[in-house]
Amino acid sequence: MVSTEYPPMKGGIGRYCSNLVDALRKNDLEVLVVCNEHGNGEFKGISPHNPNNSDVLLKLVKEVSPDLVHVQYEQGLYGIYLDPINPRRTTTNIESFYTKCRIPVVSTFHSAYTFEQWMNLTVPLVNRRFGKLGTYLGMIYDYWTHLINYKSFHQLSRRKIGPRRAGIVFSKYLEDLLPGTHLIYQGSEPHMWSPPDKKDARKMFSLPLETKIALASGFMTATKGWDVIRKMKVPEGWKVVVNSSRNHYNVERPATRINNPGVIDLQKGYLDDRQLSLLFYSSDALILPYKVSSGSGVMFDGLAHYLPFVASNIGFFKEFSEMGLGVLVNRSPSEFSRGLLTLEQKLEEYKERVKGFSKNLTWKNVAKRHLTLYNFIINNPESSISKKNLFL
Repeated sequence: MVSTEYPPMKGGIGRYCSNLVDALRKNDLEVLVVCNEHGNGEFKGISPHNPNNSDVLLKLVKEVSPDLVHVQYEQGLYGIYLDPINPRRTTTNIESFYTKCRIPVVSTFHSAYTFEQWMNLTVPLVNRRFGKLGTYLGMIYDYWTHLINYKSFHQLSRRKIGPRRAGIVFSKYLEDLLPGTHLIYQGSEPHMWSPPDKKDARKMFSLPLETKIALASGFMTATKGWDVIRKMKVPEGWKVVVNSSRNHYNVERPATRINNPGVIDLQKGYLDDRQLSLLFYSSDALILPYKVSSGSGVMFDGLAHYLPFVASNIGFFKEFSEMGLGVLVNRSPSEFSRGLLTLEQKLEEYKERVKGFSKNLTWKNVAKRHLTLYNFIINNPESSISKKNLFL
């Protein structure tokens, strides 16, 4: 199992990977983790900043002789380079591993974008050395490199599907963007034996006991869209609770405080699994005003705790809204305020549908689907697995 991010490193992909590894091991699978030197994997030496990641992995494959390699593939975690002149030179520091590795490789794709979403990834980072001019020039450079590299970025993923290569995605939305991949929902389960009383959970965070709570949680990035929460007039009877943190590699520095009388900014930082479950159990819904999203671990975690959502009207969330798991709104403060009221009208109905869907997210079910895919590609390495979805 390959992931540059792995606990105790702080990061959603690392947390997901660790839970998946635990679930696979419960099925008597021997899983060896390769990660960053700050993670607790069996092998170390890979990072976004190591140009020799491929050599490290190829050497390990030769020494360990695994049946297959499973890569948690998020381009930014493998040093994505967008060439500003020649898109053909756009690459990551793991590409030659895929080219040279002769055993089956499974990749979980954590990101893929439509062109519009891809261009919305450009985030103005303050240039402390050259001031406003430096920030402006940085924006132009970032916009240009994204503009000319959309196709090359997607090719990085598409080249990883074919004979001896299989892909996993977390949604039909991503499955459509990356044809030939296999849909296995992101696993999530509460990390408590039994749900606590909601009031008891709220007391742990000193939250109000009687009002409804919409939760915004996750790493501080501009694409989370919390500027909407900052400007919202939160409906009467509701509070929006925000808890933000930074992951191991993130370089963005957005504003850290949200000054809004309808918002409670917890400032608790990165929570362990038990604390995170308590925070979800203290809430009634999720609020997800994302500018860009090709996936959301927060949404899957919320669904596992029976929380419906109010989310931006973008492709990824639309898929789950159409299942009756939440409400979509246009991305503006007033629309999100109305969205909470719309959700409130049939909140219990939404929760019942979410409860039914959450069965798809159990780690037992997720591990079973991974094992099905592993067995197929090991036993049929040259098969056109991309043309056969095993889970239909």
